[in-house]
Amino acid sequence: MFISRRFLQIALATTALSGCASTPPHAGPALGAGTPGTSAPAAADGEVARIRIGPSPAQGALASMDSEPGDEPSAVLSSSGQLRPEVQAYARQLAADRGLRVDAVVSALSGARYSETVARLIAPPPGKKISRSWITYRSRVVEPKTIGWGVTFWQENHDSLDRAAQRFGVPASVIVAIIGVETRYGRNMGSFRVLDSLSTLAFDYPDPAKPERAQMFRDQLSDFLTLVMQGKLDLQTRGSYAGAIGMPQFMPGSVMRYAVDGDGTGHIDLANSPNDAILSVGNFLMEHGWQRGLPVFAPVTLPADPSPLVDGGLKPQRDWPGLRAAGAAARAGTMQTGAGNAWQQGPLGVIDLPEESAGTAEYRTATVNFFALTQYNRSYFYATSVADLAEAVRQRMNLVAGR
Repeated sequence: MFISRRFLQIALATTALSGCASTPPHAGPALGAGTPGTSAPAAADGEVARIRIGPSPAQGALASMDSEPGDEPSAVLSSSGQLRPEVQAYARQLAADRGLRVDAVVSALSGARYSETVARLIAPPPGKKISRSWITYRSRVVEPKTIGWGVTFWQENHDSLDRAAQRFGVPASVIVAIIGVETRYGRNMGSFRVLDSLSTLAFDYPDPAKPERAQMFRDQLSDFLTLVMQGKLDLQTRGSYAGAIGMPQFMPGSVMRYAVDGDGTGHIDLANSPNDAILSVGNFLMEHGWQRGLPVFAPVTLPADPSPLVDGGLKPQRDWPGLRAAGAAARAGTMQTGAGNAWQQGPLGVIDLPEESAGTAEYRTATVNFFALTQYNRSYFYATSVADLAEAVRQRMNLVAGR
């Protein structure tokens, strides 16, 4: 999933529906869903305990978006009532690869329903290409209501946020912002059965020209069913239309590898436990390269035309000496020694935030921490909006505290 960022930056409405790593690459999966199928190390020993994720009352408002199981045809059975041959082969392979009972896998799969809504939402929109607009995207994220909710979330969960910041090096403001962008602090976690969403996309992906996308969703289905077989997820778990779960919108692979028991209960509940969600986001970002003490953006004034410095990738390819030679300059007051200029010692990248209808773009100089955010959702728009929302919430918190 680590591919060029030269994809459409989706509207925030898509992020609200799916969050993290849940949407197609050009849309940026919401996640933790940002890395579906990742094979990176799991959380510390003992932390990925029993995981129980269920719908919260806040999800009721979204229930009308999808049909209840039984209202739609099977996602896995043929007209004769038998598992489709490719599903049978998948079940046998999954059982063999994961040490699971094949009959248990088949039993779990047999109830999967095909969701026409999921197929429609995941498919690329027909017709004319929509111009990307950073101004529009940002205005839907960094807005008064979300900032206010973020302040409340921070106040209610300051102990867990402080623990996450100390343990993983990720500022509280950034974790708050991610949960805000993903689900508006649990207000929009999705109402689709994960089993139905993933089975629909695994076996009937709406674009036959993209078999790699179907395979990615098969991998996520494998992780979901493994967690179910292990007793760590409920088969009826609900999430986004692309299978992302809980407040941080983790795809099943990210639940398996990065979810953390933040409140010490022995269970991980990303839908109903802010502690678990907060620690899990911090763990995800640390595992994807977040560096303690670095800003997301470096305090740099770029040359008049920075466009030649943009490579559009998801890894920083430049450094401070090279940018300075190209005409960049550190802003006044940022050349002090010590932690204040630590960003000058590591890799950097110049990013563009287009306003396509006007033929313009905003440019910023990003540190490795920006690129850690793009592993949550592969979009410059997404990562920048998280950083800007984090700063807006932090400033509001300071005002509330009288600082």
